[in-house]
Amino acid sequence: MAPTPSAPPLAHVHEDRVAAAVDLVRTYGSGDGAVTALRGVSVAFARGRFTAIMGPSGSGKSTLLHCLAGLDQVTSGRVLVGDVDLTRLSRTRLARLRRDRLGFVFQSFNLLPMLTAEENIRLTGRLAGRRADREWFGTLVDALGLSERLGHRPAELSGGQQQRVAVARALLGRPEVLFADEPTGNLDSRSGAEVLGFLRTAVDDFGQTVIMVTHDPAAAAHADRVLFLADGRIVHELDAPTTDAVHAAMRRLEG
Repeated sequence: MAPTPSAPPLAHVHEDRVAAAVDLVRTYGSGDGAVTALRGVSVAFARGRFTAIMGPSGSGKSTLLHCLAGLDQVTSGRVLVGDVDLTRLSRTRLARLRRDRLGFVFQSFNLLPMLTAEENIRLTGRLAGRRADREWFGTLVDALGLSERLGHRPAELSGGQQQRVAVARALLGRPEVLFADEPTGNLDSRSGAEVLGFLRTAVDDFGQTVIMVTHDPAAAAHADRVLFLADGRIVHELDAPTTDAVHAAMRRLEG
């Protein structure tokens, strides 16, 4: 039997809200072939918290992340970052908001092979015409264990090191929200644990907000909160999750 549905109200985080979805619907296609991936999702995300999103295949978890991040258009409803409604922005203004206020880490590292680790980390800021804070850059590369690898190109780095470069790039501009889509999906367990450990540190020590999609209960247990989706709806929520509790919730959903 699936967990009892819960409907987290937007008032749940009050003034600490950094992002939210309001009555979010996403449908692909039309007519008899239409597929609805999200069905009226409303949820808020608190500043300086780590949220994991889980659910069976086809539950809508990646669609929710992509809509929250402004990477996918919504069919109806609203997506808020701070007080800005992403659904009302022009394509140009949306691109600028993603560049200036959001960070992204994906399963594929998306590094440019001809650039060094340092050049990849600094790339987004340089394209935006921003000069990176030298002290913050040093803090990031030290915390991620990249100080000795800055002159190496991606082919000379392990998968875990490449993902840490991607995390540093995403955080260099101090985004309001870091979105992570299966960030450990291409990593071995040790490298994945290192990346997750740093995301936890980024929240605890730097006040970063992280929203992560994962299929791995051990990864979700690094978060402060886990949202569970099924059939395009949020059906359960865990605070202070443990690996065993996440496993149990997923078993109920998949059963």
